[in-house]
Amino acid sequence: MHADLVPDTLWERVAPLLPPAPERRRRCPGRLRVPDRAALTGVMYVLRTGVAWRDVPAETVGCSGVTAWRRLRDWTEAGVWPRLHAALLTELRRAGSLDLDDCSVDGSHVRALKGGTGPSPVDRGRPGSKHHVLVDRRGTPLVVSLTGGNRHDVTQLLPLLDAVPHIRGMRGRPRSKPKRLFADRGYDFDKYRRLLWKRGIKPLIARRGVAHGSGLGKTRWVVERTFAWLHQFKRLRTRYERRADLHLGLLQLACCVICLRRLSKSRPSDSAVGPWRQ
Repeated sequence: MHADLVPDTLWERVAPLLPPAPERRRRCPGRLRVPDRAALTGVMYVLRTGVAWRDVPAETVGCSGVTAWRRLRDWTEAGVWPRLHAALLTELRRAGSLDLDDCSVDGSHVRALKGGTGPSPVDRGRPGSKHHVLVDRRGTPLVVSLTGGNRHDVTQLLPLLDAVPHIRGMRGRPRSKPKRLFADRGYDFDKYRRLLWKRGIKPLIARRGVAHGSGLGKTRWVVERTFAWLHQFKRLRTRYERRADLHLGLLQLACCVICLRRLSKSRPSDSAVGPWRQ
């Protein structure tokens, strides 16, 4: 199991993005630095199983939980995960596996056991956080964000659209926005409809107070499936991290793994091209 946590396809894409290791002085006492791949294996172990960092089996994983946490902190602060995500989206578009014309957006509550969150209105006011995600027509996550549990979904609509990377992979200008955006009744505000029209995006948002059966669910159901994919990573079902940036880093890493899975289903000849070759 541990050998499969960081397959070669993932490591080959992550390794060029990692910051260089600090130089070690000659005759410097102490232990040798744990290899980055072993540290990433520890991070993936926690992400998949949801165990506490102190419970990472160092004998089998090859890295202690403390070391894995420190590397996650350093790599998150260095911006590794957004760059990896953008590179994988470029590969998916090059392979013809990314449909950016129709996108869907939604948010999902998760319980939080530590500070830095807001009272969740759907969990009796207990501390909670929200995962917000924007996906393409096939459910591929394009961008994610993290807020307190008391933040309204619509407040993250424009920030999510602004955070979509410029996705290359085909001739012409990079794509960074959809043509049509699907959303549920939580995004039913005329102000945001007007803002979407100004951006050249057609809003397809369900109306409050209208009976179900608008037909939008035939397209936007993929965002619910994406949340199911994300919450298969047990560490994301509940927020344990006190630092929001580390939980967001784990969320972005999970999105990268989902993109890599979808890339493996595309044609091998298309996915064999390096993600950083424009």
